[in-house]
Amino acid sequence: MSNWTPHDWKTKPIVQDVEYEDKEQLDKVLNKLNRLPPMVSPSEIEKLREQLKQVALGNSFLLQGGDCAELFDYCSSDPIEAKLKVLLQMSLVLTWGARTSVVRIARMAGQYAKPRSNPMEMHEGKEIHSFRGDNVNGFDPKDRKPDPERLLGAYFHSAATLNYVRTLLDSGFADLHEPSNWDLNHVRSDHVRREYQNIVTQLTDAFDFMKTIGADNASSNALNSVDFFVSHEALLLDYEASLTRELISPSTKKKKWYNTGSHFLWIGDRTRQPDGAHVNYMKGIENPIGVKVGPSTKPLELVELMNTLNPLKEIGKVTLITRFGASNVEKYLPQHIIAVRNSGHIPVWVCDPMHGNTKTASGNLKTRHFIDIIQELSQTFRVHQCHEKCIGGSMDLRDSDLSTNYQTYCDPRLNYEQSLDVAFLIAKYYENERKNKEFLNL
Repeated sequence: MSNWTPHDWKTKPIVQDVEYEDKEQLDKVLNKLNRLPPMVSPSEIEKLREQLKQVALGNSFLLQGGDCAELFDYCSSDPIEAKLKVLLQMSLVLTWGARTSVVRIARMAGQYAKPRSNPMEMHEGKEIHSFRGDNVNGFDPKDRKPDPERLLGAYFHSAATLNYVRTLLDSGFADLHEPSNWDLNHVRSDHVRREYQNIVTQLTDAFDFMKTIGADNASSNALNSVDFFVSHEALLLDYEASLTRELISPSTKKKKWYNTGSHFLWIGDRTRQPDGAHVNYMKGIENPIGVKVGPSTKPLELVELMNTLNPLKEIGKVTLITRFGASNVEKYLPQHIIAVRNSGHIPVWVCDPMHGNTKTASGNLKTRHFIDIIQELSQTFRVHQCHEKCIGGSMDLRDSDLSTNYQTYCDPRLNYEQSLDVAFLIAKYYENERKNKEFLNL
């Protein structure tokens, strides 16, 4: 990619673009963004690349979670602590049950943009701009005009969020010696509380034993803190290009292009055209990148896309985020696995069980049934079991596996208890697999 520049995408067809009336103000904002300091470093990005390589090889587990779309108002201590806490608790459950390292990526500190099917909508008989996210316009119908200044707002809210996350982690927020500090105040289910407390008790006993025999190094960074990465959808290319810098690679000592606004970026179902602007931009950056894969993704087109984004076939450089819907996994996922495997690419496979299971309830509200989310996860594990040797066992989840019967409970995103319940179910799957292997090896 020696001839690639962050602005080459401007020569390609683009979708989901934002039209600003005040071009002069937009140029001023972009020039300002070009001068602002990076939010993430090449060393952090390359560390994530290496960790995702281990995920792709089946040696680690990727946990990604957060908001579908952040709001600037979420840049506050309580919401940030709550998201960090639930991701840390989920990763603790997964690590304990699966006995594997967990890579943590949050959808935060930049996930402010929303792709929309239509740039305009009707409101009280008048056509207005659709709400595109806090970095474009306001939710209030009177504040729908795209405003370039909101791009600066996105930068500063992202920087403040990321700064507070780092402050928390540096202050011992993720210290494994004190997992009880990650309280379950928001959890009403006694079952979830007992399961989590059981892990905390076993972990505390293990640390006491290590301390007794002198094996617990209290200053060990692995026990006192964790690696924590942030991500967002690379939707607004003017913004992304302004935060893309040519910097020295810590590993090769050569100059490379890094998006310094986030560790991990992805392109969505609407923006993954192989000849489009978003793919052209993403192919040139060193960051690990994700691609949403859905029912409309043809297997050969996916291979073509992989070849464009990752021509050197670097392991784990690309993460394929499947989102088929509970009823479509077995129909589409096998085709994609076979096509990618035959192409020689080794990506990270991730299941996004949320966005393919959206339903519209009365009042035109978007909802998701929790059981659909669990079924998509279950079917995805099962399909990968049949096609990938690195994933064994099977997971067949039923209502009786859940701590609460969520089948009729609708929510646009997982709540605290549901998130932990998903982590427990996956952890139990890996724990059973591990114990079965240990039994067979006797």
